[in-house]
Amino acid sequence: MDQPVFSKTNVSVSPEQIRMHERLAIFLALIAGFIDATGLIKWKTYVSFMSGNTTQLGAAFSSDKWGVIITSATVISCFLLGIYAGTCLSLSKKLKNHTLPFLLVSGILILYTLVSCFYIINSFPSIAIIGFAMGIMNTIVTSVGDQKINTDFVTGTLNSLARNSALLSMSKDKTEKKQYRSNVIHLLLLWTGFLSGAFIAPFLLPLFGNWIFGIPAFLLLIGALWISSSVVEL
Repeated sequence: MDQPVFSKTNVSVSPEQIRMHERLAIFLALIAGFIDATGLIKWKTYVSFMSGNTTQLGAAFSSDKWGVIITSATVISCFLLGIYAGTCLSLSKKLKNHTLPFLLVSGILILYTLVSCFYIINSFPSIAIIGFAMGIMNTIVTSVGDQKINTDFVTGTLNSLARNSALLSMSKDKTEKKQYRSNVIHLLLLWTGFLSGAFIAPFLLPLFGNWIFGIPAFLLLIGALWISSSVVEL
């Protein structure tokens, strides 16, 4: 069962909710792209793109590169644990505060940033912590309307973008074409958001150094305020 924090199954979703989900998904994709690019630059490891890490893991087994094996297995495991934890939060009937996932991920990033300013944190625990945080963040928004999405990685986004584009070009039904066109726009904006975050990271990393993860932490706090002040029912 897939029941994300900001989407309800078997419940009609209003156009206002869809627009809210779309903006939030793009916002989170930008943050994810920023963090993933930062992790790749700092530790030569993806902290949200598990397809790349899986490829590295498989290739490393054939060449006995145990450093890569341990690193890839660690970040994949922690990312999965983050998704597990985030999904449990989203399914919990006791969860009344929808800003909790934002605050949780932001808190992890802030704590990591503060500790890294006083102590040297090796790459192994770093990718474990950030990978776990990214897993949680991936569960905040999992759909826009009827379209399933991922905000932390773009392989599925590009696949859905191409499929919806093909369906749009082949469909003769006006209602279907409208829905496919809407999906294409949503997915394209989502991909652009991730790309923009990845593009920005290399420019800001030399300026902020160990404080670099304070930027996405601050953006997530803004996201929490945005959600808490929204009049749209989630």
